[in-house]
Amino acid sequence: MSNLLEVNNLKTSFYTQFGEVQAVGGVSFNLEHGEVMGIVGESGSGKSVTMMSIMRLLDDNGKVKEGKVRFEDKDIVSISEEDMSTIRGNDISMIFQDPMTSLNPLMTIGNQIMEPLRIHKKMTKEEAHKKAVELLHLVGIPSPESRMKQYPHEFSGGMRQRVMIAMALTCNPKLLIADEPTTALDVTIQAQILEIMKDIKEKLNTSIILITHDLGVVADICDNVNVMYGGLIIEQGTVKDIFYNSKHPYTWGLMESVPNPNTLVRERLRPIDGQPPDLFKPPKGCPFYVRCKYSMEVCKEHRPEYYEITPGHKSACWLNDNRAPKVETPLKRRKEDE
Repeated sequence: MSNLLEVNNLKTSFYTQFGEVQAVGGVSFNLEHGEVMGIVGESGSGKSVTMMSIMRLLDDNGKVKEGKVRFEDKDIVSISEEDMSTIRGNDISMIFQDPMTSLNPLMTIGNQIMEPLRIHKKMTKEEAHKKAVELLHLVGIPSPESRMKQYPHEFSGGMRQRVMIAMALTCNPKLLIADEPTTALDVTIQAQILEIMKDIKEKLNTSIILITHDLGVVADICDNVNVMYGGLIIEQGTVKDIFYNSKHPYTWGLMESVPNPNTLVRERLRPIDGQPPDLFKPPKGCPFYVRCKYSMEVCKEHRPEYYEITPGHKSACWLNDNRAPKVETPLKRRKEDE
């Protein structure tokens, strides 16, 4: 199957009065048609900046310095802004983290959903109204006809997130990028939002990139996972690879910092000590070196290449080198508990 999206060595920086912030340091991944990919990592690891670079929605002081982004074999880094706006409207949509700041408080929900339908799909007002009602119904909003006339402040947080999903689906996009879509929602509403996204994948065969720090969400919906740290993808593989056979100490740290749902014994969570790297002056070696209890001198001086663990599962860690000392993954305990 051909890839829908191919990202190769993407590098993005922001230029501030204090200097250059190297937010994304060389990211590469492929996304297939109908695939759900999770991108996980701490705040500041480069997850959202990577997606904003792909969408070409960076702030004025941001710039893609290097790399290629191909969407359906079209290089979307070099095309005109007019052509890119057409792709954003029709083929790629994005759900932002806070729906209240993304929705226009002065426009009815109906008009906000109808607007892209009339602009990009050239629908009449009646056609756009009918389609908007169908979309609100698809995302589980009750009484969609009457809800069309209401304003964002009249919706709960969960309902506003559903509206954002409906707006993202107006033009039947081939790719949906969701940036922390369940943040600040209670667990019941989170589950409902995830079910909607699963339905979207099944009914429309839409590819989804899910940016999140919630590993439970990743386990529930994703096919593959990219783990980001310090502006780099430090491990990538299937959900099973990452959860049960991860090969990077940072990934182990993420796993150790969340509760194990398969044990009845309460365990103290293990936070990752230390702070993320300074992206004004990124380290020349592994970005996780300072915080890693398994670090070696080579980690400080040389950035590791990807080691292929199994087909499709790669880890950028010197511990995977044949010459490195053997260490037992802390996830072994988790496996034994299951």
